[in-house]
Amino acid sequence: LQIEPLLERRPAQLSGGQRQRVAMGRALARQPQIFLFDEPLSNLDAKLRVEMRAEIKRLHQLSGITSVYVTHDQIEAMTMADRIVVMHDGIIEQIGTPLELFDRPGNLFVAQFIGSPSMNVFKARLRVADGRTWVEALGHEWPAQALAQGRDGQAVAYGMRPTDVVVSKTGSGIPAKVIVVEPTGAETELLLDVGGERMIIVMHGRTDARPDDIVHLEIAAGKAHLFDDATSQRLE
Repeated sequence: LQIEPLLERRPAQLSGGQRQRVAMGRALARQPQIFLFDEPLSNLDAKLRVEMRAEIKRLHQLSGITSVYVTHDQIEAMTMADRIVVMHDGIIEQIGTPLELFDRPGNLFVAQFIGSPSMNVFKARLRVADGRTWVEALGHEWPAQALAQGRDGQAVAYGMRPTDVVVSKTGSGIPAKVIVVEPTGAETELLLDVGGERMIIVMHGRTDARPDDIVHLEIAAGKAHLFDDATSQRLE
């Protein structure tokens, strides 16, 4: 927990983050049957938060003690949890493993809460013909998987994760205007205008795209998410 340099200090000499780390050490020393963590990393700086996140997970794996960990930081939840309970206004929205919640969010709230950047969501309508389903959104038609529950003309919310939308290398696909380019090193985030709506996509690697350029988009097969417009529940 990196508290060795703090052992000779008085409580009043500790910062908020240092006090949290000491409190965690005291809890660990008691060897409890269950740990209850309430945002234990919230006062730490970014670098130490990442280090402590890994340390808490390592200690959990070594001890095997059940832990209930409350956090508003979805990255903490995704990286540390075996199972996540997503709550909204005191109501449980969904329970599942991190990847279950990411890949198959049960409703629109979970879809937009889990994942960073957040899922792109647009108002849309279904068109079902010849056993295939298309989504009319942003002035274009996007492919979707066949939906047992979907019906032709149904109003839906159409969701795409930023990592599931790719820039076409062939020039085919849906045209979009580049608004902002944000390089982060290994990845590049693009803020786009698609049919008058804003969309964020995450590209692996780097790009030559510049503001005002036109790029063409494709969505990875089977990666679209559809939710009923009235209930916000996932359509299977």
